[in-house]
Amino acid sequence: MSSAVHSHGTTFNWDGVDIAEIDTINGIEVTMSSVDVTNHQSADHFTESIPGLLTAGDVSLVGNYIYSDTTGQQALLTDMLARSVKTGIITFPASTGTTWTFSGYPTACKIGDATVDGKIPFTATIHPTGKPTLATATSTGLTTPFFAISESAVITPDPANDEYDYVATVATEITSVTVTPTATAGTITVNGNTVATGEASSAITLGAAGTNTTVTIVVTETSKAPVTYTVRVARASS
Repeated sequence: MSSAVHSHGTTFNWDGVDIAEIDTINGIEVTMSSVDVTNHQSADHFTESIPGLLTAGDVSLVGNYIYSDTTGQQALLTDMLARSVKTGIITFPASTGTTWTFSGYPTACKIGDATVDGKIPFTATIHPTGKPTLATATSTGLTTPFFAISESAVITPDPANDEYDYVATVATEITSVTVTPTATAGTITVNGNTVATGEASSAITLGAAGTNTTVTIVVTETSKAPVTYTVRVARASS
């Protein structure tokens, strides 16, 4: 199953204010130029080049014109006329914990066109200057003692914060287990069900002897990407 994240909820903040009702925000494309260094000694008649300067591409905004958004949409026009450089932040959905932050200045701002049967659009273009910063805030995840599985399950490797895949083995006659996770921050779910830190989950039914049952532990903090741990619980073959 794909881990792709829907883009709905992405915002664009300019000088501390979210721009109203934007429906399209293009991400920042970073490109590098190539500097030609071909010379008469270049081997095999091939051109040679070296890496040049990096450039952050324009950020384009498209949305609905909101006449009352004086500190957002209209502020972009005001800042362009004043030739002001300010901070822009693209914030992707909270489940990703991801932002682009950059300094830049508006180079285009348009209100309209007004069709007979349609909305009044708003568009703007902001040109970054200098290096943009891509940041991802990730949930802390499990903390000591991380997690335990009932029925004397043998867990490999030993539970740790930065180990994300495990195998746990129980005796043949065991038909269900519980998982007790520990985290100092965020919400914990075990197979999609919320579990309090240090408390046992509801019973998880295991498959037939000799098969694996997948258990997923997810720790999620507000506005941070979740951390997922996968445990394959195996009943020993009879």
